[in-house]
Amino acid sequence: MMSDFMSGWDDWTAAFSDWTDITISELHGLMTGIMTACNAPDAEGWQRVLEELSFDVPNERALELLAEYAEDVSFALKDKDDAYAYEPLVPDDEHELYERVLALKDWAGGYLTGIGVAGITPSKDEEELLRDLAQIAAIRLDDAEEFDGGEEMWLHLFEFARMVPVSLAVRKRCNINELPLIKGLAPTAKTANEIAQDKAAQKTQSLYIDAMHQKQ
Repeated sequence: MMSDFMSGWDDWTAAFSDWTDITISELHGLMTGIMTACNAPDAEGWQRVLEELSFDVPNERALELLAEYAEDVSFALKDKDDAYAYEPLVPDDEHELYERVLALKDWAGGYLTGIGVAGITPSKDEEELLRDLAQIAAIRLDDAEEFDGGEEMWLHLFEFARMVPVSLAVRKRCNINELPLIKGLAPTAKTANEIAQDKAAQKTQSLYIDAMHQKQ
């Protein structure tokens, strides 16, 4: 696993230091899940995604960093060879084991959320992968607890987690603005009832005009 500097952990920690809605690992997982099925948006697009998820808007540098990494992840996951180099954003081996495990847990939860936001319909094999990843997201571990399996188990979980996006990423990409979360109804859009009422009114007006013509 790469160092904090090489992985971007230091950059993310600094950029999102004043944003505490979710952890940077969970945000990285969320971003990766969305990039599994979408083309990378710009900073403004990410701002809209986060707003629709009811998060506060991070600072400009943080949004730019998110957009930059999302573009890299999206590009890498489109190519099987490049995808194998993908890694979840977690602290390096200089950090305590429980810190790394909890970060991977956050990443897994974020990824599953991102998959949901992206509206991906997984195959049976992919469903099994996601169920296993959900077990990582469900890990419960306090600071004072020992992580069963130690470093060997950590490496196994990390390797499994990082391969999930690789396995799911080979699919047609869509524009993020096409997602139901973003698309929604425009402020000026009419509801189905309003459209039906308009059609009824137009039909009534047409009948009225026809009747007037017949009288003439």
